[in-house]
Order: sequence, then structure tokens, then C-alpha cells
Amino acid sequence: MSKDSTDWSTKKVFTTGEAAQVCKVSQQTIIRCFDSGRLNGFRVPGSKFRRIPREELMRFMRSNDIPLEVLESSLKRILVVDDDQQIASLIQDVFGDDGRFEVRVAHNGYDAGMETERFQPHLILLDYMLPDINGDVVCKRVRERDSLADTRVLCISGVIESEEIEGLMDAGADGFLKKPFDLGELMSRVESLLDMNQRSAG
Repeated sequence: MSKDSTDWSTKKVFTTGEAAQVCKVSQQTIIRCFDSGRLNGFRVPGSKFRRIPREELMRFMRSNDIPLEVLESSLKRILVVDDDQQIASLIQDVFGDDGRFEVRVAHNGYDAGMETERFQPHLILLDYMLPDINGDVVCKRVRERDSLADTRVLCISGVIESEEIEGLMDAGADGFLKKPFDLGELMSRVESLLDMNQRSAG
């Protein structure tokens, strides 16, 4: 396997040499950026070796218009945020078994915020009525993060007024789906939002 074919998609911490490979710059450039504070990380205790966490490397790449494709796996990351554990588990099973997605679940707004930072999802399936916060607030927080600029948000709810749907869209949601929903329709909406080639009818 050549260096260029290394799978970086699951790596959490990078050496300066690995970061240089990913960014397609020299190792000295990465070291200079690290030492000047433009690229944050930590030094290995008792040594001069520098280490760069994945999230920080991605932030650095975005701020310098360096494509992130080399860090991405082919799987689309979906975060399901719903306090109804049955619905969350059903969605997780359907999308997890599909083979094209990596799925995680959060059951309240607080956990959704933590998981969003860790997981950096391509799409959030967001229930409007959460036990600790409403979906529009979660949506606003997502939209305030530069690192989540490309994250799509599809809101889901059963009992909601048209004004609340408008509020969700104003908060930055990319779409709305009413419960109960057809799983085929949900899959189609997700594929559309993520610009995926939809499965053929056969």
C-alpha cells in the first residue's frame, strides 16, 4: 500500500508527518504552523514530538481551503436525535444495515451537542420536541459552528404547528418530515439532502 492510499478516516491523532501527507504540504510547513499557533495540538510528554487531534487538523484544513476528502471514509455519518428510543433504534437499524451510513444516536439536546462535535455528522435527523430543548435551538447551535457548515439538518416531529416549522427553517433546517413517516420516504429525503445516487427501484 502506498502512502497516498493510507486510510485516514478512522485516525484520531496525527503526527506532523502524517498531517503533512494529508494536507499535501511539507512537514516543516506543518511544524511552523504548529509552533506559531496556527495549528493547535500537544507535545508528547518528555519529548519534542508534536501531535495534532483530528478535529483540529480538520479545522486547519477548512480554514486554509484544503479539501477534506482524504480524511473522509466513503460512509455518510448520520446523527439521530430523538428521545423516543424505539424510533431512534429503528432508524439506526435501517440506515446502519444499508451499508452506506455510519449512525449514532442521541436522546436529548445536550448529548446531541456533544455527539455533533465528536462525530461531525454529514446529516442530523432531529426530533423537534426533545426533553431538554427544542429542535430549533439545536439547529441554531449547529449553524453557529463553522466546522458544521456542510452538515444537513432534517427535522422530524409529529405534533407541530406550521409556525414552528417556519421557525425551524429560519433556524437553518434543510427540511421537515412529519411523524409517522414512511421509512422509504425518509431514506429518499436523506439521499437527496446528501446528494447521493438513489438506489434503483430494482
